[in-house]
Amino acid sequence: MSNEKQFVKEITPQGEDFSRWYIDVIKKADLMSYSPVRGCIVFKPDGYEIWENIQRELDSKFKETGHRNAYFPLFIPESFFQKEKEHVEGFNPELPWVTEAGGEKLEERLAIRPTSETMIGHMYSEWINSYRDLPLLINQWANVVRWEKRTLPFLRTTEFLWQEGHTAHEDEQDARRETMQMLDVYRQFAEEFLAIPVIVGQKTPSERFAGAIDTFSIEAMMKDGKAVQAGTSHYLGNKFAVAFDIKFLDRENQHQFAHTTSWGVSTRLIGALIMVHGDDRGLVLPPKVAPTQVIMIPIGPPKTREQVIGRMDELFAELKKAGVRVKVDDRADQSPGWKFNEYEMRGVPIRVELGPRDMENGVVVLVSRVSGEKKIVQQADFVQEVQNLLAEIHQQMYDKAKQFRDEHYIAVDTIDEFKTFLETKRGFALAGWCGSDACESQVKEETGATSRNIPFNPSETKSTCVVCGEASKHTVVFGRSY
Repeated sequence: MSNEKQFVKEITPQGEDFSRWYIDVIKKADLMSYSPVRGCIVFKPDGYEIWENIQRELDSKFKETGHRNAYFPLFIPESFFQKEKEHVEGFNPELPWVTEAGGEKLEERLAIRPTSETMIGHMYSEWINSYRDLPLLINQWANVVRWEKRTLPFLRTTEFLWQEGHTAHEDEQDARRETMQMLDVYRQFAEEFLAIPVIVGQKTPSERFAGAIDTFSIEAMMKDGKAVQAGTSHYLGNKFAVAFDIKFLDRENQHQFAHTTSWGVSTRLIGALIMVHGDDRGLVLPPKVAPTQVIMIPIGPPKTREQVIGRMDELFAELKKAGVRVKVDDRADQSPGWKFNEYEMRGVPIRVELGPRDMENGVVVLVSRVSGEKKIVQQADFVQEVQNLLAEIHQQMYDKAKQFRDEHYIAVDTIDEFKTFLETKRGFALAGWCGSDACESQVKEETGATSRNIPFNPSETKSTCVVCGEASKHTVVFGRSY
């Protein structure tokens, strides 16, 4: 019993130090290890499998909407970045450069990919000749490098994994339709797969992607009240098309520049789902993304062990056949209580207990990681009951996260109101903004919060600017962020 208590004590409570809790959880749950390279992490199997599940679901959604996968080089010539001034200015502080290779100095420096608009723009200029080549709908699963000054595993690392969609279209209308379609794909994915409620909206000019005409985002609230930008979609206009000469003959046989988009999510989603759902016992993983959805643990005295494990293996096979990701822990060198704590800490959505008395009664015990409730079900209904409980857990997790967000999301009229809120509580503020960079900057200077986005469906519309008191042009969500 002392070992079980000590096991839980190794995780710092969220209320004591949220950042320390986060590091304790991801290390204790064996999701990652620090690498010898500054700001880089090693994804351990459980951590990487979460990413694989994210990939699998998103990839199917991309393909349903007509996109295909391709792969582009990791190294990008410096001259490519010079073609779009705003883009290079936005990324230059984070760019690592390769200057030598094979013992010789390169004629032109090569950037290690921070994002692929320039490389893909160059290739699209070769691939696109006619309106018949459009729309061109390409996605890339890749790694990127941004030389971050401050890093945090999964949420902000020097090298991270992501997908980046890049599309080219005949006109603005089609490109904007694509931009909004992919933003909604991200919203659905966050809410329906990760159980994370998000605020959907448009970024302010100071926060939009370097080189974009418009940037749109989904913003999620962590349990410490901070925001994580969980996905972005950009309408690039024809700025990159002009820079990279992406031209096509239109239906009237006239040359036109294509309109392009880009959109992406990254492994920061792993950090987000940990911070949205985790508790003082460790991870709480949404069923659809959990590497293991069900852990089965035999209980009872040694003399019944063989019989219990035999029946558990049969139930295991039934779940496996139904497509449930399930494991059996029949180790004899750890107590059931120790295992209960371990798999709670690892965030496994359902624990299944089976003992000799359950065998006699033809039942099995299901325990929810979210509610902790035990449910006794008939073995004949086992698979259906597990599937029903997985669906219930997802909904409970979403509802719980939304309730937390709603309780930490207020409307304010003045910057002093916002500061008082941040001092006494934590979370997001809905406020009016006149549209001036100066007022937006003042919010950041005085509160440490940035504009997250201009929400499409705010709970209310604010009529005056939170800083200067003048008439507002937009109602904006402000919050501190990772």
